[in-house]
Amino acid sequence: MIQIEGLGVSHGRKICFSGFNATVAWGQRIAILGDNGSGKSSLLNVLAGHAVPSEGVIHAVADIRRAHVAQVQDDVATLSGGERVSLALGSALTSQPDLLLLDEPTNHLDIANRRALYRTLRQFGGAIVLVTHDMALLDETCDTIWHLEQGQVTVFEGRYRDYMAERALQRHALEQAWPHTRRAAKSAHEALMKEQERAAHARQHGAKSIENGKWATVKSLTKLERSNTTAGRKQADLRAQRQEIASRLDQLRQPVTIVPHFHLPAGRGRDVVVQVSGGSVGYDFSLLGGLHMQLNQGERMAFTGRNGCGKSTLARAMLGDPAVRRGGDWLLPAPAQVGYLDQHYATLNPALSAIDALRAVVPAWTEARLRQHLADFLFFDTQSVTTPAAQLSGGERARLALACIAASPPSLLILDELTNNLDLTVRQHVIDVLRVYPGAMVLISHDEHFLAQIDHLNRLDLDALRLPVSG
Repeated sequence: MIQIEGLGVSHGRKICFSGFNATVAWGQRIAILGDNGSGKSSLLNVLAGHAVPSEGVIHAVADIRRAHVAQVQDDVATLSGGERVSLALGSALTSQPDLLLLDEPTNHLDIANRRALYRTLRQFGGAIVLVTHDMALLDETCDTIWHLEQGQVTVFEGRYRDYMAERALQRHALEQAWPHTRRAAKSAHEALMKEQERAAHARQHGAKSIENGKWATVKSLTKLERSNTTAGRKQADLRAQRQEIASRLDQLRQPVTIVPHFHLPAGRGRDVVVQVSGGSVGYDFSLLGGLHMQLNQGERMAFTGRNGCGKSTLARAMLGDPAVRRGGDWLLPAPAQVGYLDQHYATLNPALSAIDALRAVVPAWTEARLRQHLADFLFFDTQSVTTPAAQLSGGERARLALACIAASPPSLLILDELTNNLDLTVRQHVIDVLRVYPGAMVLISHDEHFLAQIDHLNRLDLDALRLPVSG
């Protein structure tokens, strides 16, 4: 269907990738993977014909029909995020494309709509190229991986789990080879030193022989020099081999992990953080009713239900949003003790750098303590610490938001679709932090794989609490 030759994408001085060669066959299902900012959406736009590559060409079959569903859908006031995504997918499929290009298609979709999407994609007759961090979608749908990493694209024929297993085997083999080459290099160096020492002794012996009127044995000196050269060449070959192994290990590197430290204020020991009896929430009309819930310190609860069932409305009620009407008996922390994180990290001031954003949370901390805390969340260098939040990548903003939360953990933390658009590395960072979060936590997410990683998670099904809309 499509032949890709020498493709490259750059943004200014940043080279996302170059020299990419691949094909897209009829019926193929391809997943584009990579860290945020690696060029996944740019590659999808090039395939859709919406962008021009920096280098290379794409040859497509004549009259090929393409449909592209972008990651960000235009706002439609009466529709939820999931409903907008479903509408865009339906419109794309109605055009009966030969090539379907999808950018994070499961963002905002509830479980029922996700399963419907999986079935639709399995039955689709054309080729699919998609960008996704949805583990279930990867395993359910895709048979080929394009991995954007370190300016190159690796093509793997097989499923995601097979790809990761193959990378793990390669990494293990290289780690096993590394000490062998080190020992071999040491042996070659010792052999070279011995040959050089012998050559030096032979030269001294030859010089003395000349002084005494004798001739040195030319053959033995030539032999020593030849051995010297051979040992030196062997050592150079081993150095090159070690550099190659180091380069390949770097390509297969394990992501650096976050080891968070939570700075808990003294005197906070109340067990019950949230308690609602006979609660209702809504706007001009009640959306949810018959709400009974209790959340203690250290407990986790996920709000589940279909798109539009009221999950975000309930979260806003817990945040004290004046636009949301509450009924019944509510016990909530003080507003200053409720934290909120969503996929857009709206709580971050875009004009503040990482260190200034953290300083605003804990103004009494010293510069050294601020930097050490940021380093725990992988902000190591001065540039990343001093860059305004607006110029940070999505993954960096996620880590910064978590760093600010960890510096002064609220009694209640509400997370609303936090993992949407996060690459797999940052997603794991988020999971690592949330697993050990000491406060109470409410999660809104349709990502079952993500929810399964959070220990001791209770669920509240809001579909059962949804009230009929009168009139």
